[in-house]
Amino acid sequence: MFKEILIDISRRLQKSQIPYIVVGGQAVLLYGDPRMTRDIDITLGVDIDQLARVTDAVNELPFSILARDFEAFVRSTRVLPIEHRESGIRIDLIFSFSPYEQLAIARAHIMDLDGTSVSYASPEDIIVHKMVAGRPRDLEDIKGILIRQTGLDQEYVRQWLSSFEDVVGRKLVEEYSTMKEALK
Repeated sequence: MFKEILIDISRRLQKSQIPYIVVGGQAVLLYGDPRMTRDIDITLGVDIDQLARVTDAVNELPFSILARDFEAFVRSTRVLPIEHRESGIRIDLIFSFSPYEQLAIARAHIMDLDGTSVSYASPEDIIVHKMVAGRPRDLEDIKGILIRQTGLDQEYVRQWLSSFEDVVGRKLVEEYSTMKEALK
């Protein structure tokens, strides 16, 4: 069911000319260890001023918007939570506009799902996202990516982790280096 939902959303976003990347657990399944995930996270290449365009796209699909006052919810969280009506699978549409997010979208890896091009965040960008989040599940996901992916652009990862250290108040580059060393 996840694959069908990703195909439907990708087609609709492409038709609406809304750039995007699949992030979170669905991207980890592509690059890292298989694991259970119950939702889909998609970063949109538009800011919240394009909310009407995004909701128009969503309304053409079998999805329901979960937040009652969704405009206020999106303004405070930058996330539009929707749900696939048939399966109950939740999808978080994450609005973005920062230079990092725009670059991550530009670096997307395009994968073919049954004849549909689906944009996934690069493994390096998944590592950056998950290091910033820093939850135990995120750190395990990173380890799986590091084990399975070769030729990662480590300089790119370190550069962005360094730029987010002040924002999250953690030594991300040091944490990441320690994790990589422990895997050797």
